[in-house]
Amino acid sequence: MKFTKQDLLTMLIGLFLFASCKDANTIGLDDADFAVKGALMDTTTVTSQTIRDEVTSGVGLVRHPLGFMTDPVFGTTEASLAMAVGIPVSTHKFGTNPVIDSAVLVLPFSTQFYGDTTTSVYNIKVHQLTNDISKENSYLINKDWPAETTGRGAFTGKIKPNTKFKITTIVTGGADTLTTVSVPQLRIKLDNAFIQNNIINKDSATLANANNFYKSFKGFKVTATATGAGGIIFFDLAGTNGKIEIYYKKQNATTATARDTVAVDFPIGNTSGPVTAVIKHSYEGTPVLTQLENPNPATPYTVTYLQAMAGLRNKIAFPHLKNFLSDLRKQPGNSSATKVVVNKAEIVIDLSPGTDEIPFTAAQRLALYRYDIAGQRKNVPDNDNTTQSYRGDPRALGDPLLFGGYFDSVRQRYLFTVTSYIQDLLDGKTEDYGTFLAPSSLTEFNVTPPVTSAARSIISKWKKNPVAGDKLIKLNIYYTQVN
Repeated sequence: MKFTKQDLLTMLIGLFLFASCKDANTIGLDDADFAVKGALMDTTTVTSQTIRDEVTSGVGLVRHPLGFMTDPVFGTTEASLAMAVGIPVSTHKFGTNPVIDSAVLVLPFSTQFYGDTTTSVYNIKVHQLTNDISKENSYLINKDWPAETTGRGAFTGKIKPNTKFKITTIVTGGADTLTTVSVPQLRIKLDNAFIQNNIINKDSATLANANNFYKSFKGFKVTATATGAGGIIFFDLAGTNGKIEIYYKKQNATTATARDTVAVDFPIGNTSGPVTAVIKHSYEGTPVLTQLENPNPATPYTVTYLQAMAGLRNKIAFPHLKNFLSDLRKQPGNSSATKVVVNKAEIVIDLSPGTDEIPFTAAQRLALYRYDIAGQRKNVPDNDNTTQSYRGDPRALGDPLLFGGYFDSVRQRYLFTVTSYIQDLLDGKTEDYGTFLAPSSLTEFNVTPPVTSAARSIISKWKKNPVAGDKLIKLNIYYTQVN
């Protein structure tokens, strides 16, 4: 049997496609078929310690958190929102004798939700702020925004972040229509009398100027509690879909006895006024608090904890890494000039068995970053990519999948490629002023404390004398010795 060139090409393409098939859960991770050649050193000590993350800004986020979550390991997490309300783009006049029909606070769901949507019931309340939020200089997530005690709106029920539904749309001069919302959203009915007195009845000078309206209306504080496990909802307030929808009737401009039904939107979002998140963590009575209060016990901990929402991170270190090179130079045939070329270095982080369980599943992505000499957060060289204002490190891998940090649900682990970082540490070109692990949003790599994700992970610690099957954090270095 003879192969034509076309037959051979077809066979090669088929083999290539077959070899390219790979479980989506392991994209960007190591592959035995493409193993790096060279000596392997996988016994380097890797220390890890659970520490609190730093307080960060809650304003200008790509998604905003709201909710209440009770985790048996991590305690409780509470997220609330404080938001300014803007005026319509074109100056709106309510007309003659306007009387409200209804008003709704519309919060569009974003792409993430963490927690329980099946059984937990959420109780969300809306209060008016007592201060003009637009005049503040700081929007840190630990700030307590004072609000009136009287509620101005409430929602009680289960959260369905992916469900669209129908609402009645007002058509000026025509019949109202039933339409499907374009974006899944939470709709909270507001108190009619409050909106009538605080928006509709305001004078034209207040309604025509954003700063005047901020000063008059102040904005809203939105809080949440939940039964059962609860969860954290994320809303898309970076765009233009957040708003107060006001439906009202006014006197017809030509016929005094006729009434027109009108709808107007007052925008809520990053572009119309500040929206900020407030986050509170309580670890009372949890193993997390035990580690935070006693970081160096007589019997070492077997796991450490990572939590988004600016909760917990891990400080990791390689305290004996430099000994590796010095010990190598002492071996017969080597000298003080002996060097190591790192072909590949990877940090493998195993999830603690049994901790990836609904509704508190493992974080889908982790961040790895370092401190510089000034204690500022920086990317490691392997992830130090070029941006519009920064040239980056020429050795950066470029593709987030190559750098890693994504959760491998098959192997129950995370993996980072840190070849250049380990090479620099071995060569003394950089010092380890602090290397850190923290949860990151799946769609954005968070070097700053993560607020746009709510996930957590429990990871295994390094062990001096592991046995087969142990789940650990470890550093693999594939290297070539150069004399």
